[in-house]
Amino acid sequence: MKKALLVVDYTVDFVAEDGLLTCGLPGQKLEQAITALTKQFLAQGDAVFFINDLHEKDDTLHPESKLFPPHNIRGTKGRNMYGELHSLYEANPEIIWLDKTRYSAFAGTNLFLLLRERGIEELHIVGVCTDICILHTCVDAYNLGYPTIVHKAGVASFNEQAHEFALAHIQNSLGFTII
Repeated sequence: MKKALLVVDYTVDFVAEDGLLTCGLPGQKLEQAITALTKQFLAQGDAVFFINDLHEKDDTLHPESKLFPPHNIRGTKGRNMYGELHSLYEANPEIIWLDKTRYSAFAGTNLFLLLRERGIEELHIVGVCTDICILHTCVDAYNLGYPTIVHKAGVASFNEQAHEFALAHIQNSLGFTII
């Protein structure tokens, strides 16, 4: 079975202590697990996608501009992958980077087409934030019919209660596996 790892929004702005919209320590604690999983998928020849938020400076029309402070602005270091994943991306041209402008990794990207081209049959998802971008990506994966596994050691959020709700929803309402 062909698999793909989706690493969603694991960027400096979302994870680093000085990130513009950081989930802080809960996100930082994921680095080792996400890095190990990324290396494992690469070693197995499976597809790896880094799918990250992209915003434009001073864009007041984007719906998130009313909800969150500016983050992941084009051309800033905040859009870099956090920690070791930054150098891992630079050293592995087979990792596919996609820019997204909404919560779901599928919204406004060609992710679905890239998965179909590669014959991907199963998705594995890690990143931040569990109750926002991870959850919305899972809902779209469900609607597209992808069996999906969310790695609990690879997801976190700003809000622990919302994180737990999202994991329960992903498992109980979407029927996805949480490992």
